[in-house]
Amino acid sequence: MVVDSSAIYAIIAGEPEREQLSDVLDAASRAWVSAATLTECVVVMLGKKTPGDPVAILERFIRIYRLKVVPVDEAQWRLAAEALSRFGKGRHPARLNYGDSFSYALARSLDAPLLFKGDDFAHTDIRPAL
Repeated sequence: MVVDSSAIYAIIAGEPEREQLSDVLDAASRAWVSAATLTECVVVMLGKKTPGDPVAILERFIRIYRLKVVPVDEAQWRLAAEALSRFGKGRHPARLNYGDSFSYALARSLDAPLLFKGDDFAHTDIRPAL
């Protein structure tokens, strides 16, 4: 399973979906996250003034949920660009943004379901984890 920033932030911030998302992540035999997705999480956490050091919080999250951090390589870049072309804001009802495109790319490259909050990815060809 690949984890999107929306699921990560919902768990960290204690949003109403936290328990359900956390349970799915706990039950996963393997879970991956794009390095670009983690950077998007930092942007969100700083913007929402989440207390604490975002990097330390995310490092702890990675340890707790045993996430494998995947770097962005050329294949990921191409899949992310394709996602924005097909499903990007202003182009498609999915309205994927820059950060979303990397979660999409990783899920596509691994042929893995994606754990996310909201309905943006539901308008794409990605298999939901929940």
